[in-house]
Amino acid sequence: MAAHAGETARETGDFRCERCHEQTHVTKGHTIPKCPNCGNDTFDTRYHEPGNRS
Repeated sequence: MAAHAGETARETGDFRCERCHEQTHVTKGHTIPKCPNCGNDTFDTRYHEPGNRS
């Protein structure tokens, strides 16, 4: 499920940029930033969040 910069994170986790694959850690309730590496605003996969085994 894709996530986009500007959205509020529903769970704490690491978001992986769709363009450069850089991971950005976001805490539940905080706004998802643009990728700090390339400025992209779409993230594909969340890692290290509760209930996600990836």
